[in-house]
Amino acid sequence: MVSVLSIQSHVAYGHVGNSSAVFPLQRLGIEVWPVHTVQFSNHTGYGEWTGRVFDGQAVEEVVQGIAARGVLGRCDAVLSGYLGSADIGHAVVSTVGQVRAANADTVYCCDPVIGDVGRGVFVRPGIEDFLREVAVPAADIVTPNHFELDLLSGQTTTSLAGVQDAVAAVQDLGPRVVLTTSLITEDTPDDAVDLMASEGGRHFRVRTPRLGVSVNGAGDAIAALFLAHWLDTRSAEVALGRATASVWGLLRRTETAGSREILLVEAQDEFVAPSRTFPVEDV
Repeated sequence: MVSVLSIQSHVAYGHVGNSSAVFPLQRLGIEVWPVHTVQFSNHTGYGEWTGRVFDGQAVEEVVQGIAARGVLGRCDAVLSGYLGSADIGHAVVSTVGQVRAANADTVYCCDPVIGDVGRGVFVRPGIEDFLREVAVPAADIVTPNHFELDLLSGQTTTSLAGVQDAVAAVQDLGPRVVLTTSLITEDTPDDAVDLMASEGGRHFRVRTPRLGVSVNGAGDAIAALFLAHWLDTRSAEVALGRATASVWGLLRRTETAGSREILLVEAQDEFVAPSRTFPVEDV
């Protein structure tokens, strides 16, 4: 049984952070140990919410409790997403070190959430630097969107070759696998979106039809799914194809229903048997 320690935000209503990542992992047969960095009523996109933010010490206390069960050696991967503060970030990286001390083969998958096209940088000051200087170098797998890839690499990319150079710059920081989402280059058709997974000097691309839906939590889901399939196959190529198919099916179902929240439970079959698959190109 594969086990993943997922340190992310949590909402009671809707699906972002752990509320988006945990169930898809479980649906794929993975044991998940969720540690929440916040507990909110709903995601902040609604403009109002209730709940509280936890600090790094709170995260470390929960991890210590898990460690006291003597199970950290069975942890196959640590997954992290949005960081509300550098304090939380340091707790995450400290946890990764603690888990690796118990199991040297543990994989750290970091979704380096910084911002996006149109919204710009939306994390607190210091988070971007912390990710570039501390979290990303500690990671084995990172899953930036195109905007975040450019920020992490210090480059502005519009061509496929430019993106590949940016990926190489991020890999030079430490991670061996980079999944770039929401990828738009000069040869991406207006009605499509690309994703690219890079590993061992090779780059694999999937192109999907562009959907009109815009919902929170999709990035959290694809990071979790990519990690799950990479752990299963140790292949960025296979993980890319499987994760992309599942998330595209999930978003298509969400768009068809006109839902403001991703239909994570209603569309759960997409995680195990996607309704549509897409070819993976070696680029």
